[in-house]
Order: sequence, then structure tokens, then C-alpha cells
Amino acid sequence: MDRFATRRSLALKLLRKPGAEAILVTNFTNVTYLTGFTGDDSFLLLGARDTIVISDTRYETQLEVECPELKFRIRNQGTKMLDSVADVVRSAKVRRLGIEADSMTLAVFQQLGGKLPQTSLIATTGVIESLREIKDKEEVAEIVEAARYAEKAFAVLRATLRGEQTEKEVADDLEHQLRLFGAKGSSFPPIVAVGAQAALPHARPTLRRIDSADFVLVDWGATARLYKSDLTRVLARGRISPKLERVYGLVLAAQERAIAAIRPGVTGAEVDAVARKVITDAGYGKQFGHGLGHGIGLDIHEGPRLSSVNDQPLKAGMVVTVEPGIYVTGWGGVRIEDDVLVTKTGCEVLTHCGKTWADAVVE
Repeated sequence: MDRFATRRSLALKLLRKPGAEAILVTNFTNVTYLTGFTGDDSFLLLGARDTIVISDTRYETQLEVECPELKFRIRNQGTKMLDSVADVVRSAKVRRLGIEADSMTLAVFQQLGGKLPQTSLIATTGVIESLREIKDKEEVAEIVEAARYAEKAFAVLRATLRGEQTEKEVADDLEHQLRLFGAKGSSFPPIVAVGAQAALPHARPTLRRIDSADFVLVDWGATARLYKSDLTRVLARGRISPKLERVYGLVLAAQERAIAAIRPGVTGAEVDAVARKVITDAGYGKQFGHGLGHGIGLDIHEGPRLSSVNDQPLKAGMVVTVEPGIYVTGWGGVRIEDDVLVTKTGCEVLTHCGKTWADAVVE
């Protein structure tokens, strides 16, 4: 049984709890995860008797190449998706159909219900996403590949950083370097934030010059084939303030202690608390307002979460970011982020950009 067939089998077992015979997968990323099909605008009916991809003529050849073992329902121009779905569900004689409540709008749910009066629609949440939290060896290898692309691009950025560059110019060049090194592209629009701009955790690059402050925060990542990486580093240059070095040291200590706490059985809340204590004890608790981290994989943000509200135990195979930060309005912010694999006995840091204070200082 190949990896996709194994995933589909596991997903079917999870449907027993809500009492569904089959599930209509409408999240395109989940369709990819279960089939290997990399197109979009396609749904998947996953059932014990039938597994059928519902797509259109644009993807017929691609489906034959990427997942030849599956059945397809190819709709022609003029045939609406929900009409094809209803026809497939009726043909499969599904009486209790799970739907992805996080993906399907209320309007689509109501329309589908109207087309399938003899079928009960059962709302499910997180069925496929719970499987995606545990990465297999191939998935981890691709995340590592994405991390290497990101690291190589950042090395170029660090070596060529000039004061007259703007945040936007640096961000644009970083995306270019990612592609030059072989990445499919950036895993999200890079954040390049100088000085006070870095107090915004999701700052957008502006025309502010790099030399307008003594540091710049860079949050970036690469997409390999399908899987992603996510890193953050701070670079200091010019006349560096003692406050920056002190805050940087606190964030680094918080991150290192949190990483050391990661192992199977520890909850996301417990790991978050380790980092938060370091920052809170130093008087910056109110300046660390977001969770410690999140899972990464096919999406840049997925489960599990490292946050104060997540009591889910970590399991071997999960890959999470660890990214504590301190953000001071009017001054700036420091965040340090790495991607970490939970192993059977502890964890492994998958990203290797230097992050000591000496690494942060650009001559």
C-alpha cells in the first residue's frame, strides 16, 4: 500500500466516530495530501467502496499521471461542480456523507443538501488535518529541503545587505534568491521590517531604508515541491544599542529553553509556558502577545499549535515552529524562529541559520 492509500485508509477509520460512510474532501490541500494530485478546483469523495476525484477537463491528463490508480469524474464545461458531486454521491449510494465544515461555506452546504435529499450531511472538522500533523520520512525530507533553500537565500541576503536598500527591495531579492537556489517559491510573502516596523509581527515591507535603524527583522521561508519552511532572524548593523543586544539575548534564551522542552507527551501549552516564563521574568511578558509556534507542512500554518490554550500532547513526527518574540511599540521587535521535528526521544532542529549574537551582527 502506497503512502496515499495508507492515508486514505486512516482517514476512513476516523470517519467512524462521526458516523459517516464517506467524506467529501473540499479542501484542495487535503485532496493533495490524500491523492498526490497537485491541481486545484477538485474535490474527492473518499469512501470504503469508492474513492473518486471530481475535477474538470483541465486536469484530466494531470490526474492520469499523478494518481492513475484512482477513479475520476471529469465534468465538462457547463456542468456545475455540485451537480457532479451529487451524481457521484448518489451513484456511490452514500447515505451518511461527511463534509469538511472548515472548508465548505454555508451556502454550498445548503445547495448540496438540496441536491441530495436522501443523504444526511454530517459536519466534520479536522479529520484530514489531524493526520497531516504527523509527517512521514518523505514529508520531513521535503521540509528539510525547503529549509536548505531558505538558508542559502538568507546567506546571500546577509552577505549583500546594504544600508540604502529598502525593506521591499530586500524582500523582493530574497524571493528571487529562493528561486535561483531551486525553490518553487516563497512559502509566504517575506517580512522585512526595520527598527520600529519590527514591532509589528506581520509587518509588510515598505520603502523604509535598511540604514534607518540599527536592526532589521527578516521572516521568510521556501516552498520546495509542496512542503514549506519558516524562519525568522534579526540582523544588527551600524551603531547597535545595548537594548537590542539585551532583548535579543532574552528571546534567544526563551527559544533555546523551549526547544529543549520539546518531546513526545509534552503539550503545546507546556512548551509555550517555558519560553513565556523567560520573557515574563525579564519584564516583557506583555510584549509577547502571540503563541510560541505552529505546525508547518503543506500549509505554512497548520496543526499542532504551541500556545497557552493547546493541551494537545506532542507526538513523534510533528514539525513545529518555535518563534518567541518581544515587540515594543515605537522601538521595534525581536523574533527568532526555527523549524523543529518532534522525535521519539526528544526533538531535532531542522533549520540551521546561525542565531548567536555574533551571527546577528553584520559588519
